[in-house]
Amino acid sequence: MNENSAKERSTHCGFIALVGRPNVGKSTLLNHFLRQKISITSRKPQTTRHRILGVHTTADTQYIFVDTPGLHHERKKTLNRLMNETVERVINDVDVVFFIVERMAWTDEDELVLNALRDVGKPVLLLINKVDQVQDKKRLLPHMEALSKKMSFAEIIPVSALRGHNLDVIDDVARKYLPEGQFLFPEDQVTDRSARFLAAELIREKITRQLGDELPYEVTVEIENFKDQGHV
Repeated sequence: MNENSAKERSTHCGFIALVGRPNVGKSTLLNHFLRQKISITSRKPQTTRHRILGVHTTADTQYIFVDTPGLHHERKKTLNRLMNETVERVINDVDVVFFIVERMAWTDEDELVLNALRDVGKPVLLLINKVDQVQDKKRLLPHMEALSKKMSFAEIIPVSALRGHNLDVIDDVARKYLPEGQFLFPEDQVTDRSARFLAAELIREKITRQLGDELPYEVTVEIENFKDQGHV
């Protein structure tokens, strides 16, 4: 490729929402895409509270991910209501939606997310996560066929966020649905969040993992003093 054609390369850039019920692996998927942790994970559902903007850049495509809290039925508590409203706003602001579900399972909360996506008017890619845990892979195809009848998904892709299975396929497929355009972030940037915010989130992750069910969802970490020493 000569210098002029390189300058004129067609680039794609767009926003992708990661949505799904609590604890299906949205944050793990985002972290694996970015090859570093920016969204906290825990076995405790609803760990993610904030819209985390992650940026994954390849030679010709910039994928801008918005990680969302898991949609759920319980709307009585203020925090839960705000989490649901956050998801609804995110869906309206993106170009593509990744709807993440768990292998060989479909719950009422999955149905809740599906209903929220029916009229979004944009491509919805169904990612069936944790397929590495399926012992008999022959069961996957009938399961995928059953899910395809629930909604007209743009694509259905089996993945493993933890193992990185099929993530390269997602890159190639998602690019088709992103608009052409210049990159919005520097190619080496992976998030719009500050180091101070990420540090607070990592502390909150450790707390939720250590204390588990003893800890309420409403835990918040506030850093009073932060010093960047430039190394770990």
